[in-house]
Amino acid sequence: MKIILLGPPGAGKGTQAANIVEKYNVPHISTGDIFRKNIKEGTELGKKAQEYINQGKLVPDELTCGLVASRLSEPDCKDGFMLDGFPRNIFQAEYLDKYLSENNVALDKVINIEVDSKLLIDRACGRRICKTCGATYHVQFNPSKKEGICDVCDSALTQRPDDNEETVSHRIEIYLSETKPLVDYYTKKGVIANINGNQDISKVFEDIKAALA
Repeated sequence: MKIILLGPPGAGKGTQAANIVEKYNVPHISTGDIFRKNIKEGTELGKKAQEYINQGKLVPDELTCGLVASRLSEPDCKDGFMLDGFPRNIFQAEYLDKYLSENNVALDKVINIEVDSKLLIDRACGRRICKTCGATYHVQFNPSKKEGICDVCDSALTQRPDDNEETVSHRIEIYLSETKPLVDYYTKKGVIANINGNQDISKVFEDIKAALA
């Protein structure tokens, strides 16, 4: 199964990505993970990416594409993969098409999780994270048993500084301007499945499974 996962910040992609990986036994490929791995291993691409990150700049498309292509060439991707956070724009999508074509690989499906902007803001602003073990909660949709305390390790829960209405609204605007055109791109190719992400988490995954069936 070869899948791309699309959706705005706060759409629940992390949860659904974990569900997809478990159900279909495919590697979860996120650009963030690739950057961190190459930087940690000190590869040439990793060193270049680090330079941009240190300057607070976005890693250029060409470099991002090179890192993803390198990851897709690894043996565990031979029978399938799930791309999360890539492609982010039309340039990257066209690069991916060219790479897959040259390697005789076809995409099975692009899963696009759609969520109302107001709900995205509510989800992000209510998110709480355990700094000790990384468990995530939500004050409304997934509260911890004891308010402000992690169920897993009893540590205090915190709110990310960027989980506020202004920052989240800005992230959504960036997503809509840069990534939304991908929805049209993959719709024309006939490989997209639009999933209603306003629903309960389990119902969203049921719809994803039906789209991938």
